[in-house]
Amino acid sequence: MVEGLQPIVLHDLLRIAEQPERYDWQPFHAGIDIHRLYGGAGEGPAAALLRYRPGAQVPAHLHQGWEHILVLAGSQADEHGVYPAGSLLTSPPGSSHSVTSAQGCIVLAIWERPVCFL
Repeated sequence: MVEGLQPIVLHDLLRIAEQPERYDWQPFHAGIDIHRLYGGAGEGPAAALLRYRPGAQVPAHLHQGWEHILVLAGSQADEHGVYPAGSLLTSPPGSSHSVTSAQGCIVLAIWERPVCFL
């Protein structure tokens, strides 16, 4: 273990929509808030909870590294389909898409490198 770092434990993550105020949400993109678990806006790996308000959109972007999205509440969609709560999306490096959430959602996002907006 890296000195000074402690394990991150999120209890009852599947029930996050019932008490989203348990987390410190910060503005991220228009209509989307973030609660960072580790990493930042730099070039390295990171993980965060993202809360999409109804109608929020992420413009087309290119994945520069692996990205994993676990939809915890609500649903989101891209050009390939609609992903309700419980869906796991894995985007490989070099893939691209845009994301929308008509009803709003909360997701766990884990990425190797930040995306590049097209």
